[in-house]
Amino acid sequence: MRYLPHTDSDRQAMLESMGMQDISALFADIPDEFHMEPGSLDLPDALSEAGIVKKFIKAAEKNRNAINTRCFLGGGTYHHFVPAVVDYVISRGEFLTAYTPYQPEIAQGTLQALFEYQTMIARLTGMEVSNASMYEAATATAEAALMARRVTRKTRTVIAGSVNPRYRAVTQNYLSRLEGDFVEVGMGQFGTDLSKVIAEIDDTTASVIVQYPDFYGSVYDLAPLREACDAHKCLMVVAFSDVSAFGLIEPPGAYGADIAVGSGQALGIPMAFGGPHLGVFACKQKYLRQMPGRVCGLTTDADGKRGFVLTLSTREQHIRREKATSNICTNQGLMCTAAAAYMALMGDEGLKTVANHSAAALDLLISKLPSHVVAASGAHYNETVLTFESGEKRDAFIAEARKQDIFAGIPLEKLDKTIEAKHLLVATTEMIEEADINDYIAAMEAAA
Repeated sequence: MRYLPHTDSDRQAMLESMGMQDISALFADIPDEFHMEPGSLDLPDALSEAGIVKKFIKAAEKNRNAINTRCFLGGGTYHHFVPAVVDYVISRGEFLTAYTPYQPEIAQGTLQALFEYQTMIARLTGMEVSNASMYEAATATAEAALMARRVTRKTRTVIAGSVNPRYRAVTQNYLSRLEGDFVEVGMGQFGTDLSKVIAEIDDTTASVIVQYPDFYGSVYDLAPLREACDAHKCLMVVAFSDVSAFGLIEPPGAYGADIAVGSGQALGIPMAFGGPHLGVFACKQKYLRQMPGRVCGLTTDADGKRGFVLTLSTREQHIRREKATSNICTNQGLMCTAAAAYMALMGDEGLKTVANHSAAALDLLISKLPSHVVAASGAHYNETVLTFESGEKRDAFIAEARKQDIFAGIPLEKLDKTIEAKHLLVATTEMIEEADINDYIAAMEAAA
């Protein structure tokens, strides 16, 4: 039985204090056509527990997901294999402590996992330090822009148009109430023309944000950007969507990135219909105290035993607002524990294998494309844009692939209305085998 503490007289008193006669007045702003009259829902009769379970299992069988299909979707979320041991580890009691480990005495398992996660992320991204994770990549990118403003005491943010549209939108929203310019720079359609970005940098610029590999999967040389940032004393921020790329290509740290941010979803976290995922945030050591979120450290207790603690926690819950680096209230503790378990299990060679297989699958797919489909030029990791002769041929292919339980890719005009409706963003991971690619190409030819 629900506990409803308010009596009718209590409710009437509250309504009178607001100058209203009845509860319906609270919903006056909602158009009448959206109001539902009591009893208007056509609900079926009650079922037994067994009947309810059977009903929902039958309904669930209609769902199509990355596991029971062939998934070529990317755009920031990728279908990587998650070993069963990852779920086993994060379900153990050592990690089932409070999600915010304020009391290190009872949270050593969680703190150690966070500490090891930080170490492995720093190695994978080639950066000097990492925090204990953030919500997801979009807000991590926005926090990087805010951090650059604090470090440089400048207010202009330049962001490449090849950065994930969601990262750009969230960053712009974060900065929209602050002084300073937010400049988005086009690099040519699905292009990597860094000269356009470099041309926008001036002495008032706090940070330049690029994505590598970019949203369209392109890989390119960031050295010219590093030189431009040095010349104008601004921070170079490198975002990424699939962190598994750095098992194969040079990481952001190798290019001298000041801050590296992105998604850790590829590290043992399922697609899960969009979340929860994991935000990665790493930077150079000298900027550590301006980094948002939390940092776990290693210490010794009064008896000389090793222990783990929150070394830095510069957020509003812990310190005065004017001294806080962020108002982030927590982190994806469970998700970064999963990522730590995954990285520890895979090791360097395992991560290289995943990256090599993902890239090789894309190369094989491109090599088999029929004449009416063209892949974007230049070097790519595991993602690229396919361009069809017409939007009709592309849509026919998507429909044909769907019939065969293939998620063919993302129509780019859904993310950017300025893009012509004949392009498809396609990604491959280690989950894509040659047989899957052959079926993909067969559907493409059948639709044509």
